[in-house]
Amino acid sequence: QVQLVESGGGLVQAGGSLRLSCAASGSIFRINDMGWYRQAPGKQRELVAVITSGGSTMYGDSVKGRFTISRDNGKNTVYLQMNSLKPEDTAVYYCNGDVVASHGLGHEWGQGTQVTVSS
Repeated sequence: QVQLVESGGGLVQAGGSLRLSCAASGSIFRINDMGWYRQAPGKQRELVAVITSGGSTMYGDSVKGRFTISRDNGKNTVYLQMNSLKPEDTAVYYCNGDVVASHGLGHEWGQGTQVTVSS
């Protein structure tokens, strides 16, 4: 069984920074794309950033230039450095990964971590 566990969320003032981490565990052979999504109350889940196993990245328009996604393949961990945070960044942040494990390929999700940005 594969688990993704996020950490690093919390309450921060506008203009501040937070760093999220997401560690995958289990019988993992490799992880292809890893990404961060977020969902604010009353809104649909949206893409924040994605990173391939080779390190190529893609960002949602609302976070370009402020957020940076990175990963440590040896630790099966993906990070999201969030700078210049705005109140509209408030949401539950979820990580996911395309995981090749002993049971096959799965699109796995973490349980989410709350990020709240106060004005």
